[in-house]
Amino acid sequence: MYKNNKYTILIPLIVALSLAAGIWLSGMVFRNTPSSGRSSELIPGTGKINMLLSLIENRYVDTVSMDSLTEKMMPLILEELDPHSTYIPAKELASVNESMDGEFDGIGVMFNMATDTVIVLNVVPTGPSDKAGILGGDRIITINDSIIAGVNMNQNEVMKRLRGPRGTTVKLGIQRGGVKELIPITVTRGIIPINCITAAYMIRPDTGYVVFAQFSRNAHRELVAVVDELKNQGMKKLILDIRGNPGGFLDQAILISNEFLPAGKMIVFTKDRSGAQTKQFSNGQGRYQDMDIDILIDEHSASSSEILAGALQDNDRGTIIGRRSFGKGLVQEQIPFSDGSAVRLTVARYYTPTGRSIQKPYSSGIDDYFNELETRYEHNEYFSADSIHFDDSLKYTTESGRIVYGGGGIMPDIFVPADTSDITPYYTKVYARNLLYKYTIEYSDRHRQELNNITSIGELDAFFAKDPGLFDGFVQYAARNGVTPVTADINRSKALMLAQLKAYIGRNTPLEENAFYYELQHVDNVVVQALNHPDILAKP
Repeated sequence: MYKNNKYTILIPLIVALSLAAGIWLSGMVFRNTPSSGRSSELIPGTGKINMLLSLIENRYVDTVSMDSLTEKMMPLILEELDPHSTYIPAKELASVNESMDGEFDGIGVMFNMATDTVIVLNVVPTGPSDKAGILGGDRIITINDSIIAGVNMNQNEVMKRLRGPRGTTVKLGIQRGGVKELIPITVTRGIIPINCITAAYMIRPDTGYVVFAQFSRNAHRELVAVVDELKNQGMKKLILDIRGNPGGFLDQAILISNEFLPAGKMIVFTKDRSGAQTKQFSNGQGRYQDMDIDILIDEHSASSSEILAGALQDNDRGTIIGRRSFGKGLVQEQIPFSDGSAVRLTVARYYTPTGRSIQKPYSSGIDDYFNELETRYEHNEYFSADSIHFDDSLKYTTESGRIVYGGGGIMPDIFVPADTSDITPYYTKVYARNLLYKYTIEYSDRHRQELNNITSIGELDAFFAKDPGLFDGFVQYAARNGVTPVTADINRSKALMLAQLKAYIGRNTPLEENAFYYELQHVDNVVVQALNHPDILAKP
C-alpha cells in the first residue's frame, strides 16, 4: 500500500507548483489579530542589548551595518524561546503570507521541471494563462526573450520571472507539439487562488473523499463549498484527509470543527502566560452534525489539524485514522515591524476539550524537536502502535469512556502502519532515476489531445482501459534507460508503479489532483482502512 503525500519518502518530489509557492509552516497555528506589544524601554534586561548595539555602532573599530547585525540577532533571540516563534525578514514576508492569505499574483499554471524544461501540466481555468491560450503540455522556452530551457535554471528563479503584480504582462516563448517554431504568447498577470482543498470527489456512491492541505484564511469557506457539492452527489459519509496538513489560522479550525458538532460542545481552549483561558464552544449551527466522518492524520498533521482532530476525537465525533500527529500545541500571533518585517511570537498554548495539551517536548533544542520524527522512525513507531509509550499522567477520558493521551500529538483511534511491502530494489532504481515520472511525460505528450478532453473519472477509466500495454511500455522504457527488468521485483511492485503511472498521467488531464488521488487510492492503506473499518463509535 502507498500513501501519496508531499512529505513521504516513497514518491519523488517532482512537481513544482507555481500555484502554491511559500514555505512549510512548521506546524503553524496563529491568530488573525496581532497584539500591540510593549515598548522596549519598559522591558527589563533590554538595556544591555541596546547599550551593546550603541557601543558597536559608535565605537567598534570597523564600520558595521547595524541593520544586518539586527537581522542576524533577531532569529537567535527567538530560537531561545520555542521552536515556533520565528522572525520573518521584510523581503520574505509577502511570500510567507501568501499561502495563508489564499492568493497571489501570477500567470496561473501548474508546471514541473523534471527535464530542465518548464512543462505546463495544467492551467487554472479562466485564469491568465488559460485566457492567453496556453495549454497543458506546452513547454515554456523563453520568458521575456530570455532562454530558460536547458540552462539549469532553478525553480525559484523561474517562478520569480513568471510572477509579478497583477495587470503587468510577461512574454513567453511556447514550444508546442506539432508546431516547429516557438509560439509567442503574452500573458497579463492576475490574481491566482491558492486552494486549501487539493482534491474532492466521490470515492464510493455514498462516500466523499476530500484532501485538505492547509488552514488558510479561506479554509472554512472552501471546505463547506466542496462538502455541500459532494452532498448534492449523494454523500452520506466524509473521509477528510489532513495528512501532511501543517496548520494555519486558529479561527478556521474552530469554524470547521463547529460544522460537525452539536451545540454546546467545547472545541478548544487556549491559556496565556497569566493563566487566562479563552474557551470556544460549538453553536449548534453546524451543517454536518449528523454526517459520518473519518479524519486521516499522520506525523505531518500539525497545529490546526490537531485542533480539528482533537475536537472531534474528544467529543466522540468521528474516527481518527492513521499515525500519531506532529504534536504542536502552541499559538502564535504575527506582529509587524515598521520596516516591513514581522515576528510570529508564541502567546498561548491550546488544549483539546478533555484538557490535554498535545505539545511535544522541546527542552532539548530546536534540532532535536524537528528531528523527533526521525526518532519515531528509528523506534519503529511508523510500523507498530505498540512502540508508542504514553505517560499515564497524561491520560484523559472522553464522555464515552475512550482513553486519549496528551503530551505529543493526537494518537489515532485506528492505527495504520506505513506500508513498504511493495518497495523492491527494482522500484528503488526506477524511483531514484525518476523514470516513472519521465515516462509519463513522454506518454502524455503522445496522447495530449485525448488527455486534454477527459472531464470525468469514467472517461479516465475508459482511456486507460484502451491501453493495457501501459505498464509493459514502462518496463521497456526503464530497460532502455539502464534498469534491467527483474521479474519477481516487478510483479511485487507492479500495483504501486502502475498506480503512480496512472496518477501522473491523470494529473495531465483537466481532472488534475482528483485524478491523481483517484488512481492512488487503492494502494493507499490508510484510505483503504477508512473505507472498510467498522464504526467504533456505534451504539451497542
